[in-house]
Amino acid sequence: MKAWYLLYCKPRGEVRAQQNLALQEIETYIPTYPEEKLHKGKVTVRRVSMFPSYLFVHFDPQITSVARIHSTRGVIRIIGCKELMTAVDDGIIQAIKLREHCWLNELLPNTDSEQQNAAEVAIECGDKVKFVDGPFAELEGVFEETNGEKRCFVLFEIMGKQQRVAVDKAGVARLD
Repeated sequence: MKAWYLLYCKPRGEVRAQQNLALQEIETYIPTYPEEKLHKGKVTVRRVSMFPSYLFVHFDPQITSVARIHSTRGVIRIIGCKELMTAVDDGIIQAIKLREHCWLNELLPNTDSEQQNAAEVAIECGDKVKFVDGPFAELEGVFEETNGEKRCFVLFEIMGKQQRVAVDKAGVARLD
């Protein structure tokens, strides 16, 4: 049966592990919170991992090999009691997601429905995306990070190798 498990990752490696698990089509979740920083006289907000070096993974150990999870780049081990994996209750995950959503709403209040719809479809690190135009049109990849206001990095597999490409944000769309 599918359940959430907690993974311990290499230091500051939870995003890398998430990207590699996404390439294997394994659902993951990294809880974040908004952090305000003053930089050059401007207040900027960025999302910071709530539990550095940890990420949640949702899979069925009867279907997906635990060894496959352990051998994923960036992953050190699945957290558990003694030698047994311990599933995390779905209620805990939902509570964390709700709290994360509340923090974002407090910090970034949306009054316009268009802004709210845009925020719902915002692409986040680890999301599967599809190139909608350009030389990679119709190829799928994994969103890595933004690069300025209009560009982003996308990871995709070509010729058996993972490649990182900088593209226009408008050139990719989130897959649901």
